[in-house]
Amino acid sequence: MRRHLDLTALRSFAAIADAGGVTRAAGFLNLTQSAVSMQIKRLEDQLGIALLDRSGRKVALTAPGEQLLGYARKMLTLNDEVFGRLTQAAHEGEIVLGVPHDIIYPAIPQVLQQFSRDFPKMKVTLVSSFTKVLLAQFAHGDCDIILTTEDRPGPDGEELTETPLVWIGAPGGNAWKSRPLRLAYPQQCIFRQRVQQALDAHGIGWEMAVESEDTRAVEASVSADLAVYTSLAGSEPPYVERIAHGGALPELGQVKINLYVADPVHGPAVTALADLLRRAYCRGLPRLAAIAS
Repeated sequence: MRRHLDLTALRSFAAIADAGGVTRAAGFLNLTQSAVSMQIKRLEDQLGIALLDRSGRKVALTAPGEQLLGYARKMLTLNDEVFGRLTQAAHEGEIVLGVPHDIIYPAIPQVLQQFSRDFPKMKVTLVSSFTKVLLAQFAHGDCDIILTTEDRPGPDGEELTETPLVWIGAPGGNAWKSRPLRLAYPQQCIFRQRVQQALDAHGIGWEMAVESEDTRAVEASVSADLAVYTSLAGSEPPYVERIAHGGALPELGQVKINLYVADPVHGPAVTALADLLRRAYCRGLPRLAAIAS
């Protein structure tokens, strides 16, 4: 009787080996942890061997599992090659890139444009959110690459550059002169608490005049001169401006832009996109120009 290995289960098995665990593999595959575990259990039952050593803190491959992994990679590669050759697939794969709202411009459009020229069949899904949210998604395996704005990178992060955090208001506006100072921030903005603490340290009263999880609503309120907020120098939207406060507001220091890449790296396209991001942001936001040079 002929028996057939389940390619879906083999793909989950290879993902576990690459990711170092079931949870991260499930995130990469957009499956639940229980679904991946069930696939591996069926594969082990079919072969009559244990593929994973679950006795330690981390999941490891057994000796038979290591042997199967080589076959699994060959079978998956051949499977993907057949589909790529015969179905004229629109994409060779997908990369999920997470970027905080406030540093998408001006760098990310240039990066994606160059990446599209280099990998025309690769789909890039851009996730725009807050640094806290992106870090959680990356830890869960939902993103292949993320950028963050933090005081310092985490153990898996790489510092690309640092740039000043500056006060932003409406063009020619006066909201920055009001006391208490009227602030506009999303609840999850990583700069919110930092700004409040700086104002407290300088004895400047403040109030939250605008609170919204929609960054566009916050920016609209600031451009209407209803409140002020902060931005990384060089990434200010065109309909607001940096406030020339002459020392009336506290200096807010530098913020680091950091890069996190999934480990292990899943293919040359992820490596290439990470390199484009390094080349863009290592120049600093105000000087971003052509990144292909």
